[in-house]
Amino acid sequence: MDGLGGLRNTVRQELVARQLDEQITTRYPVGQRLRVLDVGMGQGTQALRLARAGHTVTGLESDPGMLKAAREALAAEPAGIRDRVRLIEGDGRDTGVHFLPGSFDVVLCHGVLMYVEEPDALLAGLARMLAPGGLLSLVVRNADALALRPGLAGDWPGALEAFESDHYTSRLGLRVRADRLGALTATLAGIAAPLQAWYGVRVFTDSVPNDQGLPPAGELEHLLAAEDRAGRTEPYRRVAALLHLCGVRG
Repeated sequence: MDGLGGLRNTVRQELVARQLDEQITTRYPVGQRLRVLDVGMGQGTQALRLARAGHTVTGLESDPGMLKAAREALAAEPAGIRDRVRLIEGDGRDTGVHFLPGSFDVVLCHGVLMYVEEPDALLAGLARMLAPGGLLSLVVRNADALALRPGLAGDWPGALEAFESDHYTSRLGLRVRADRLGALTATLAGIAAPLQAWYGVRVFTDSVPNDQGLPPAGELEHLLAAEDRAGRTEPYRRVAALLHLCGVRG
């Protein structure tokens, strides 16, 4: 929680927001109020942002600490926004317990797959939640770039190990998974939500300390513009720390 206001998280949330808005604008008429499910919503950054834009949002979160932070953030919002948000304590693998198939226009699953050792069943369940033409938004750790962080830090044994692995140790000290673009593309096709667009997230700023604060506004604007451009441009997006994949339900 301590790093949520820092540079790394700000870059992630801002880039994902821009990319998600681009996909929503492309696929839905301006002004349409969408039904959104945010699975593993964390502190609720994207859920609240979409609610402020007029959409109806359901947040699903299994971590009590994160759910508490989301509830506190929601309580600070005006009544009209609070009325558009429902928060549920639950696991993303149990969406079928809470919701009927086809209940949502947009399903978010950001920063969750790295904690799920066998994610195919989870992804299939998320796709079932989508109405036809619905948008599935995934943010995952990029397994094809795992060697970059230890390599840039001069940890050569760690870099060599990362070339051969789909797992890494997070800054929280947890041993977690990463995903490869090719494998997820095949999975999305198999669950009838084929990949329509993908972006890189945090090409340049993944190695900054968790507690590094934001630079002055003008510098931050240029930093975000550079990250946004890199996340859409080859070959930079392929070495981003995170990937943002957008599939559409057939």
